[in-house]
Amino acid sequence: MNLCDPLTIKNIMGAFGLSFRKKYGQNFLTDKSAVESIAGFCAGDDTKTVLEIGPGFGALTHELAVRYEKVVALEIDRGLIPLLAYTLADDKNVTVIEADVMKADLASLLKEDFARGGVAVCANLPYYITTPILLKLLSSGLPFESITVTVQAEVADRLCAAPGTPDYGSLTVYSSYYGRSEKLAKLPPSLFLPPPSVESAVVRIAMYREKPCVPQDEELFFGAVRGAFCQRRKTLANALSSAFPDISKSEIAAAAERAGISPSARGETLSCSDFVRLSDELAAAAKAGAAGEN
Repeated sequence: MNLCDPLTIKNIMGAFGLSFRKKYGQNFLTDKSAVESIAGFCAGDDTKTVLEIGPGFGALTHELAVRYEKVVALEIDRGLIPLLAYTLADDKNVTVIEADVMKADLASLLKEDFARGGVAVCANLPYYITTPILLKLLSSGLPFESITVTVQAEVADRLCAAPGTPDYGSLTVYSSYYGRSEKLAKLPPSLFLPPPSVESAVVRIAMYREKPCVPQDEELFFGAVRGAFCQRRKTLANALSSAFPDISKSEIAAAAERAGISPSARGETLSCSDFVRLSDELAAAAKAGAAGEN
């Protein structure tokens, strides 16, 4: 059975009484070489288990099953569960679970898999919920080896952008805090069924085993990133004074200078390590201010 053949997909979905559900952002990849490539480079030599989010028709799931010891596939669409049991009947190392990844307890679900070896993530993410899923995976604290996702091309550009470029933003900083992003392939709409209205791209985030830079206060670090990009046309001092009303603008400017950053710079010019240094200085300023009040 060719799980990438558009006619096969239509016929089997029709036999199960199913249609493509825009609600779940269902666009199934129909290019076999692209599916094989994604399955091949989504994980490393130590990977034993792959968590797939949104198996859809099962084409990528099958290719993952061929290459790795175990595949755990989370599918939110209840109607696709019996279909996947049919299309993946020969793949005995695949476990399909009806679940919403945003609500799933991944730590419990993959506890045994983390204990026995490397776990990687692979997904063709729905465009409407790409960022929330990525942020959940990145911030989960789980030891994923890598996260390989097919996303809207502009999201891929943001994930891989360099400081000072138009695509650079808070998502870039968040992802670079947890790992190194690399764009692997572009996928035109014609390779999907039904075709999306925009181009897609495949990005692999190689997760750090040890982060190269760690802030003293992670919550404050993320607050600084959000504040800097919430009003990205403003200078750093002005943007952060709105984000941190308990720290005076002059103290914020002084904290930036101590971090080796110009207060008149804009957030889009700062690297992840710059934000870490800045947040550490902001934490010191906040602590000093609290001590002064006492």
